[in-house]
Amino acid sequence: MNKRDELIVKYAADLKEKFDVIADMDLLTKVTIGCGPSIYNADSSTVSGSNDSEIQTIKSNFLIKKLGLKDSPDLDKGIDTIMETYGKSNRNKYRVVVYYLLVKHFKKESVY
Repeated sequence: MNKRDELIVKYAADLKEKFDVIADMDLLTKVTIGCGPSIYNADSSTVSGSNDSEIQTIKSNFLIKKLGLKDSPDLDKGIDTIMETYGKSNRNKYRVVVYYLLVKHFKKESVY
């Protein structure tokens, strides 16, 4: 099993443990690949739910540019919902897990 496959298994376990979600492994793999090399870097592989600039980056670079959503208060609500469920105090919010949940939340699986 290569490093990316190991991480995908870890992300699937995180989804099950923290969200009680059985991951669509095909979609999870595609989201993981879409994150590129950032998944291998300790800092960029996680998301800080309390950092406003990080939240804005997720909103503009992922939700608007990647998923093609229009800027609206719904985007902020979607991000907030996922961050709350993940746990504001949880320091290990995996970027892939957050992105996967956002894809599901906004029903944009067709992008992948």
